[in-house]
Amino acid sequence: MVHIIDHGTWRLTPEDEGLHEPGPERLWNESYYFDFATADGSLAGYVRLGLYPRWGRAWYWACVTGTGRPLVILVDNDAPLPGPGSTGVHADGYDATQSIDLPFGSATVALDGRAVVLEDATAAYGDTSGAEKIHLGFDLRWDTIDGVYPYKDISRYEIPCTVSGTVTIGEETIAVTASGERDHSWGERDWWSVSWLWSSGRLDDGTSFHGMQANLGFAIPWPSFTVPPGGRIEHRDGFTAETRFTAEDLPESSDLRVPGAAMKAVPVAFAPVAVVSPDGRPAHFPRALCRFEAEDGRVGHGWTEWHQPPGWREHGWSHLAAEAGR
Repeated sequence: MVHIIDHGTWRLTPEDEGLHEPGPERLWNESYYFDFATADGSLAGYVRLGLYPRWGRAWYWACVTGTGRPLVILVDNDAPLPGPGSTGVHADGYDATQSIDLPFGSATVALDGRAVVLEDATAAYGDTSGAEKIHLGFDLRWDTIDGVYPYKDISRYEIPCTVSGTVTIGEETIAVTASGERDHSWGERDWWSVSWLWSSGRLDDGTSFHGMQANLGFAIPWPSFTVPPGGRIEHRDGFTAETRFTAEDLPESSDLRVPGAAMKAVPVAFAPVAVVSPDGRPAHFPRALCRFEAEDGRVGHGWTEWHQPPGWREHGWSHLAAEAGR
């Protein structure tokens, strides 16, 4: 039996693993995330499918990177919406499918497509049409470690996982044995109004963790969880984070105060994306494979994201950017 933490203002059910009836808002969104990272950080990647039915499009992102590897990334922010009841995206240059095989249990992701190779990951913010292209394929499975973590006040949940299968990059097929997380969210999601930090990983003693903080201008007990080795998922309110940014607005490191597991997140390899609002406002999304260094000596790898909408420096992070030399 999968353990579900029940602390929220809404009740999670197995039916929530499927698609939901869209709301009336133009920015109503339903998204599925899948990420993974090997224990040594040599290989990592993620897939995100975001459905905007009232905007008439989907976002599909898939990437692979790792220590010493260039970024291989496919980004389509004007993908066709899947057919009714489907989460498969079939577009010019790629075919992508995903399925939840067992509610709150195993899930599979497949991709067969063309991606760009970027030695400088920040080139993903611009026009990549002239970059080298290469085949990118996923045949991956996410298996739940212990339980499910629904957020308290919004329709979103996270599931810590082990990840197995293969990744194909060009002519190279790589067997994957990794840790990761998958999540599912639905509701109005305005990427151009609020900055946030989201982080998830696994330490070398087998502890999985997750934390999230949005910069709203005031403090609340931000959500987090840990899963100790062989133990049960544990809800831990009180997560906070502080980040230092470079002069180029890239995160240099973040102090993550996961209750019971304070650590530093140091980016190892970036996999960023740029997104533009319906009225033309840009936002940057510098997601990165990170090395996590816990205060008690444990280390690990996973993913962290620092979303940067218009005006993000004035909404919670500006003083930290200044410390880094802005």
